[in-house]
Amino acid sequence: MLKIIKNIDVYSPEKLGIKDVLIVGNKIGAIGENIEIDTKVIEIEKIDGTGKILVPGFIDCHVHILGGGGEGGFATRTPEANLSVLTTSGVTTVVGTLGTDGVARDMQALLAKAHGLEEEGISTYVYNGSYRLPIKTLTGSVMGDIMAIDKIIGIGEIAISDHRSSQPTIEEFSKVVADTRVGGMLSGKAGIINVHLGDGKRGLELINRVVDETEIPITQFLPTHINRNPHLFEEGIEYAKRGGYIDFTASENPKLWEDMYGEIKFSKGLKRLLDEGVSEENYTLTSDGQGSLPMFDEKGKYLGIGVGSSKSLLSSIKDAVIAEKLPLEKVIRAVSSNPAEILKLKNKGRIKEEFDADLCILNENLDIDTVIAKGKIMVKDGEAVRFGTFE
Repeated sequence: MLKIIKNIDVYSPEKLGIKDVLIVGNKIGAIGENIEIDTKVIEIEKIDGTGKILVPGFIDCHVHILGGGGEGGFATRTPEANLSVLTTSGVTTVVGTLGTDGVARDMQALLAKAHGLEEEGISTYVYNGSYRLPIKTLTGSVMGDIMAIDKIIGIGEIAISDHRSSQPTIEEFSKVVADTRVGGMLSGKAGIINVHLGDGKRGLELINRVVDETEIPITQFLPTHINRNPHLFEEGIEYAKRGGYIDFTASENPKLWEDMYGEIKFSKGLKRLLDEGVSEENYTLTSDGQGSLPMFDEKGKYLGIGVGSSKSLLSSIKDAVIAEKLPLEKVIRAVSSNPAEILKLKNKGRIKEEFDADLCILNENLDIDTVIAKGKIMVKDGEAVRFGTFE
């Protein structure tokens, strides 16, 4: 069945104005004004987009799809991601990662979970490894894993400037970065190095040293949690001015983290980046979904462990557009065209003919109305209509 979205305000992410969008199978077939299909000849499903906004489906490129946490003992391990939490958050493409625990959770399990989510209806990729070096590979080498296993697009999240990291030397770090880069080149993948940044005083030092002391380009890295504290964020601005990519971590309750830890809200951070003249192609926004989060009451008293969610993406996007008055087309790049281009995700991240039909319809308040993944409706009227096997 064909689908057509009529009279909707399209952001590709660039603003295209009021258009019709035709979906043919799992692809975008046409974008134009007053597209007409003879319904006597072919069956077509019409979606009225009047008064609504169409944006690319969100790419959440940092999610602990197997669950995360565990730093407080076995009882603090968080659960796996499920399909409807992702899709009702607007996510149509997810990149899975391991975190602190690369022992009780491993790459075989991460790949199996990614394949499961793919079968349930969304697009999935994974990073190879966890916080620690050396990486436990599946084929015997990092290059071999990237070249032989389709879903592996790079390595991560490798931890630096963090007491939980393996404290890699520049030699160890440079070697795995080089192998990842060449593995990506040989397989046509990004070969990206997703780097977890902790609160340590060394910040981005290790990445900067590799860039300064080797021939590896700055664009090989995607450091995440760049907004976790003011000092790191200032480093991140200078790093981005050099041409590096930086990833913001979203939050559903940014004021809490701002007050308690000095975290920089995505909305304020993005405004600062744009004011500083950083390229609009050099930032992304991810949720750290299914990671463990401490919970506090209104007085700041610790209550227990919570779970990160991809729902924080939309909260952060709305805050940037509504509170900071940033243009939607610049904000939405952080979860669409930018991660797609940085990670070389083919036919993703844009509303463009022959690209995958991964789409989000937002209402006038920027809330999720409808989500379409690979041409199939996953969410309608804000509610999931397709669920994972065990939901």
